[in-house]
Amino acid sequence: MSNRPNFGEEPHPARNKNASLNREVPPLERCYVRSVPTDARPTPRIRDGVRAALPLVLGPLLFGLSFGVLAEAAGMSTAAAVVMSATTFAGSAQFAAASVLDDGGTVVAAVVSAVLLNARYVGQSIAAASIFPGSRPRRFVESQLIVDESWALSGRSGRFEWPILVGAGLLLYVLWVSSTAIGSVVGSALGDPSDLGLDAAFAALFLALAKPYLREHKAVAAALVAAAITLVLIPIAPAGVPLVVASAACLLGLRR
Repeated sequence: MSNRPNFGEEPHPARNKNASLNREVPPLERCYVRSVPTDARPTPRIRDGVRAALPLVLGPLLFGLSFGVLAEAAGMSTAAAVVMSATTFAGSAQFAAASVLDDGGTVVAAVVSAVLLNARYVGQSIAAASIFPGSRPRRFVESQLIVDESWALSGRSGRFEWPILVGAGLLLYVLWVSSTAIGSVVGSALGDPSDLGLDAAFAALFLALAKPYLREHKAVAAALVAAAITLVLIPIAPAGVPLVVASAACLLGLRR
């Protein structure tokens, strides 16, 4: 019998079946279905940031008015108070500086107090730096809109969003500067802030600003040490020095 293959005979049934299966499988591109993320949402716009900050407008309005009153009582002119709010845009730092000046402290003590209180913005700015587009001058200007509220609102989705941060920051900036001007103008009509109990209100404001940060044992320990330092130094140290020295207690948070 010849061992040569018979090219005229029918293919093996198993081979027929495999060939049939291969012909019946549609091309891969016909089976592909594009998945659509279920959490897709429209790209935010600057006006969305403005809307997000609307529930917070009472805070900067009241604090701006209070700062204007305190600034006027500390001997700052309306123009100086407004310029400070427009260039600093940091409530706690401005209150600290105005309080030091009001108590007769030096400009150096007021500036150091403000710088120490604003040190937290270094970390916030680094975290959100990548979302700012454009040239360095543009990024520098827009980054001045980073405050606690705009920074927190812009990161609610799990990543920082430039339109939310800029929109919220713009609204808060306008409110802060304008309310400072109003508070400074009406401050002279109100007289001494201590007569209205505003001196206690300023202390309560600082406590309210500190509360969100007192969530860990290290933060509580730093606050208690700062309070103790302040109470000890107030009777013996020049105005502003207790605040500057007490601010150094924040360094406790750097220890692991």
